[in-house]
Amino acid sequence: MTLFYSALFFVLGAVVGSFLNVCISRIPRGESIVSPGSQCPKCGCRIKPYDNIPILSYVRLKGRCRNCGEAIDLRYWTVEVLTALLFLIFYWRLGLSYTLPVGLLFAAIMIAVGFIDLGSKIIPNVITIPGIAVALVFSGLRGSSSLGNSILGIAVGGGGLLAVAGLGSIVFDKESVGGGDIKLAAMIGAFWGWKIVLATLLLSFLSGGIGGIVLLSTKKAVKVQGVIPFGPFIAASAILALFYGQDIVNLYLSCLSG
Repeated sequence: MTLFYSALFFVLGAVVGSFLNVCISRIPRGESIVSPGSQCPKCGCRIKPYDNIPILSYVRLKGRCRNCGEAIDLRYWTVEVLTALLFLIFYWRLGLSYTLPVGLLFAAIMIAVGFIDLGSKIIPNVITIPGIAVALVFSGLRGSSSLGNSILGIAVGGGGLLAVAGLGSIVFDKESVGGGDIKLAAMIGAFWGWKIVLATLLLSFLSGGIGGIVLLSTKKAVKVQGVIPFGPFIAASAILALFYGQDIVNLYLSCLSG
């Protein structure tokens, strides 16, 4: 049964990843994610169902549109594979529990947000604001203690980045953290509480700092007009913190007390 469910969640993740590609492409442009159906981003030709099979179709068509022959961005395949793998990992880590659907939803949101910010330099309110509301509902269903932890998580996540943004504006005389990043951190806190979001912030600052140095040193930051999106670092750190956040926070608190 473990093998069956592993295959099931991998396929489910691939299908969800295909839908996330639609969200990643259309939400920044304010377009409907429901209609029209999937189409080639180059020629606009509607994609046939047999050419729209997650993961496999991209490989079978060698990453090119059947109609116009133009190359399709590798991002489409990457999102499908990444979502499939994350769904599989979440199943392995959480099992068939109440938390699993919450974890799968969270994974899908992190992928969408990360790739949208990477490509469009925005984190849409249409994702983060409803995400906070949904997370609070889930927490409320688990009891007042869980709900209180979520509210505290919002304060730590959103408030923590807001404080960093204010300090950055004073030191650098320009915006250092965007409002979308602040709401994303608040949403992560709403889903998992203050410890996980604290670990997320610690990891994202570390990884973002290293990533920024690498990009600037290789002059690749020029391609993003000097703006390095922080959302992908927060999203990736949140996934890692979800599984190892307690250890990270304990290590951090022990360093402070020692």
